[in-house]
Amino acid sequence: MTRYVFITGGVVSSLGKGLASAALGALLQARGYTVRLRKLDPYLNVDPGTMSPYQHGEVFVTDDGAEADLDLGHYERFTGRAANRHDNITTGRIYQDIIAKERRGDYLGGTVQVIPHVTDAIKAFVLSDNEAYDFVLVEIGGTVGDIEGLPFFEAIRQLSTELPRGSTLFIHLTLMPWIASAGELKTKPTQHSVKELRSIGIQPDILLVRCDRPIPPGERRKLALFCSVRETSVIPALDVSTIYDVPIAYHQEGLDDEVLAAFGIPDAPPPALTGWAEISKRLRTPEGEVTIAIVGKYTELKDAYKSLIEALTHGGIANNVRVNLEWIESEVFDTQNPEAHLEGVHGILVPGGFGERGSEGKIAAAGFARRHKVPYFGICFGMQMAVIETLRHEAGLAAASSTEFGPTPEPAVGLLTEWLKGNALEKRAAGGDLGGTMRLGAYPAELKAGTRIAKIYGNTLINERHRHRYEVNMEYCDRLEAHGMVVSGTSPDGVLPETIELADHPWFIGVQFHPELKSRPFEPHPLFASFIEAAVEQSRLV
Repeated sequence: MTRYVFITGGVVSSLGKGLASAALGALLQARGYTVRLRKLDPYLNVDPGTMSPYQHGEVFVTDDGAEADLDLGHYERFTGRAANRHDNITTGRIYQDIIAKERRGDYLGGTVQVIPHVTDAIKAFVLSDNEAYDFVLVEIGGTVGDIEGLPFFEAIRQLSTELPRGSTLFIHLTLMPWIASAGELKTKPTQHSVKELRSIGIQPDILLVRCDRPIPPGERRKLALFCSVRETSVIPALDVSTIYDVPIAYHQEGLDDEVLAAFGIPDAPPPALTGWAEISKRLRTPEGEVTIAIVGKYTELKDAYKSLIEALTHGGIANNVRVNLEWIESEVFDTQNPEAHLEGVHGILVPGGFGERGSEGKIAAAGFARRHKVPYFGICFGMQMAVIETLRHEAGLAAASSTEFGPTPEPAVGLLTEWLKGNALEKRAAGGDLGGTMRLGAYPAELKAGTRIAKIYGNTLINERHRHRYEVNMEYCDRLEAHGMVVSGTSPDGVLPETIELADHPWFIGVQFHPELKSRPFEPHPLFASFIEAAVEQSRLV
């Protein structure tokens, strides 16, 4: 029998429901169970693809081309299971499907309503294709009390009565703030949050309480009493130094034991957490450290680069070093010399992005790395800017640019209007919709034998996730290679450049795809492991 765990949040947003869900999934896996994680997002966007990173953080892309919530990245990193488009749904997608059915006449003239039509669609999504899993963990986005979340809370309430008795569980993540002037941890916000949840028919079974210090026994008893849960079901979720400490911390507080006990599984094998302990040890006691400059345009909001940050951490784990990140807003190079900011760093990374703002600063960063022999990693937009920099300053094409920024006589980077996906030809129009119209998901690439990147992968055929509209123009590849920039990988049909590298450089690689999306703490992506290794070598020269 598949068991369902619903994770809700209260008091404030950004408490870490995604991490809590991922950590619980990792703990259940460590006990030998099969786990699937799903995310219900109440916002009206069909997906987060058109939302600014300042609004929503990064957009996570799955192998099958879904633009999804960043929490799916946590799910993949903690469980190792690749997510797909059926693991994340939004209000927008649900309404889009329901309205399409209504227009076709599928409802036979009936009135279409939130209950039962919207809630039935949510329930159908939650229950679909779960036969192979022991546990399905379902995270509900937002905070209890949000008006847009009400259909989702109603749907999971209905499921708790429709599914077999003992097959559902509710975990409520809340905040227990410390009031410095009173010298107390306060239980009232959690009490009010649970009251709100109970008013819509959901009684939490477990409280996962975020706080910055241990919860005294008296407050724990008070929460249990006023929220109608067992005292053992009040689980402190204390702050930890790294997110990879969360599974062990939650196990020590008894979260997985309490979940299994609630499902009537008291004799489950203990979790195998040796691997997590080793990850924690490497992060706490590294043998060295390196500094990586990230030159981007959303550096004020670190969630915009969540998978990137974690992939760099994984690269550090692979080399047993601490990776210190120096965040640099690329626009600063519009008025300041790059040397003042990049001198002394051990590696430079220019991540993906969209639009002209900050592009000249990214070009300047690539140029600094090329001239000063500093390891450089250009991802998606970062690869394109490195190509433009080389064409401008090595090949003498001062007008080299991207059509993303407007008309240009030297379109080194241009809009991708058609490409092969499997055996099908995908087409896009320049003036078409923005949502879901990029080259999305996993695509194969062929690497040239003997190149640095082929040696890093240990293979000449790779498969990586993409998210972009613009591509390097193959017509400029001869000029690039004449000036030392090798097009080391292309699409299988040879039409689209996928990777570039500088032959006469310690480590200078650009990729059109997003390798950070496939990196895991137990399986660091080879490009990030190699990049950090090169940064370690650079640290010995500085």
